[in-house]
Amino acid sequence: MEENIYAGLKQLGGATVMPHSPEEAVLERVKNPQDVSYLVRFTAPEFTSLCPMTGQPDFAHLMIDYVPGDWLVESKSLKLFLGAFRNHGAFHEDCSVMIARRLVEFLDPQWLRIGAYWYPRGGIPIDVFWQTGEPPKGVWIPEQGVPPYRGRG
Repeated sequence: MEENIYAGLKQLGGATVMPHSPEEAVLERVKNPQDVSYLVRFTAPEFTSLCPMTGQPDFAHLMIDYVPGDWLVESKSLKLFLGAFRNHGAFHEDCSVMIARRLVEFLDPQWLRIGAYWYPRGGIPIDVFWQTGEPPKGVWIPEQGVPPYRGRG
């Protein structure tokens, strides 16, 4: 009999409420069914957090790439985790690295990187990049392909 890799998931397939904070958000994972190294990419083009000084919303286009180890992040739980930043006040750098480090701690991937392409605050776009180290050999890792902010024109 084949093992159900989705057994034990609490959020997938059911009604859920957006967590009030990233700390409250529950990430879930499933066993990686593959025995080869490959890249998983999540793109969140409408990520939102709050400026810790003004309380005004900040917007970013996030790209999270990882090469799984034993675990895959369940995508609905990731969506809820990222959505929980809507009410979270932190600087761009803190939000970006916090997301990546939480995923690394939870999944123990072979490799992970985040590209956080923030829209301008005070007229200056801030892009934040972080990764766990050198990418594994033999895995195709495409460029993130997000152009730098150019404004109008």
